[in-house]
Amino acid sequence: MTGVDDEAHIPAGGTLDASPALPPAAVVAGGHDPYRALRFRDFRLLLIGVCISSFGQQMLTVALGWELYNRTGSALVLGGVGLAQIIPVIVLSLPAGQVADRYSRKWVMLVAQVTLALGALGLAVVSGRNGPLLLIYGCLVLIGGAQAFNSPASSALVAQVIPIEAYESAITWRSSTQQVSAVLGPAAGGFLIGLFHGATWVFVLYAVAAFSYAGLLTLLHVRSTATRAIRGRTWRSITEGIRFLWRTPVLLAAITLDLFAVLLGGATTLLPIFAKDILHVGPFGLGWLQAATSVGAVCMALSLAHRPAFAHAGRTLLLAVGGFGVVTMIFGLSRSFALSLAMLFLLGALDNISVIIRSTLVLVRTPDAMRGRVGAVNSLFIGTSNQLGGFESGVAAQLFGPVIAVVAGGVGTMLVVLLVARLWPEMRRLRTLTEPTDAA
Repeated sequence: MTGVDDEAHIPAGGTLDASPALPPAAVVAGGHDPYRALRFRDFRLLLIGVCISSFGQQMLTVALGWELYNRTGSALVLGGVGLAQIIPVIVLSLPAGQVADRYSRKWVMLVAQVTLALGALGLAVVSGRNGPLLLIYGCLVLIGGAQAFNSPASSALVAQVIPIEAYESAITWRSSTQQVSAVLGPAAGGFLIGLFHGATWVFVLYAVAAFSYAGLLTLLHVRSTATRAIRGRTWRSITEGIRFLWRTPVLLAAITLDLFAVLLGGATTLLPIFAKDILHVGPFGLGWLQAATSVGAVCMALSLAHRPAFAHAGRTLLLAVGGFGVVTMIFGLSRSFALSLAMLFLLGALDNISVIIRSTLVLVRTPDAMRGRVGAVNSLFIGTSNQLGGFESGVAAQLFGPVIAVVAGGVGTMLVVLLVARLWPEMRRLRTLTEPTDAA
């Protein structure tokens, strides 16, 4: 890598290189264009890559669980999978954000995808030769490190292939693609494990998916939208994303809402307990329960794509996260399989609203020169909260029982919404996601 972007560079003090203009086909007379982001060739390439990568990641997760449990029969070994992947994310996220702001984001992603492919091929070799578990964890650490660099570069690169007017549309379509992968990927992974009598070839297919994404990235034509002015690798420069969020109340409020909703509302972690001991629906019912949140998210994403942009985004976000808490409580108290399924569907739908608003705000309200570092902080907080939320739910369920753990999490989520609305009135007043701010 060099310090010079492959995108068009703008001299200091010059005019910003405009984002790609909306193509004529995107102009819909008197109405909203639900396919606005899809009309841009480079975004379509990115979306295809995200689809392939997300699908492969879901298959990889299933294959890892099968491989390790089949070999060891140990739940502790399975727990080590998440630990091996989250540690490099925690350690590398902030430096990775600076790398995404200093170098070409396209090439950072390309190198990350190639690294992911090499890690997957390593897993295939270890699996095929029945190698030691230590090598499997080593490959997972490599994969986690690559994901730490890929995430901030990926979130920032979207802004370099579409105009600001299409950000919300782009995030919506990207979210729906990832959720579809979350529904279909595990099923495909399980089918392939049965077809090939083991996980080895699933690892190979994930490597093919990562190489394919890297190939798509080479076809992108991206434009710089701001001057990059990072000099050196000082700790102050690396942590600038945290300070920027602290100075930007709307972003801080949005991330806080999502962070605590995930930490406290971890009902999905306890689904095996609810399926077996509370709803008495067995493994078949568990499969439906686990799929319900992703189906709800997909339906909501497709619905949002076909409606006009948010007119009261702040109020919508507060209501969505508050509704997330209410739905979590109802799920915890439910003894009906149908009602529980419906609540999980709504849980996914409401969470998708939160994801789209938060992700769009991060893109719109962050200067391009800092999008990598702010995206890294966002990924770090949300990623670790997923892991910690699952741990918190497990501990609470062990101490107080699963019903109390889930209901208390829903109550806690609603209290956080009230607190955020009180501390950050800017969130209550937020209207459109693309309204200008001094920070941007």
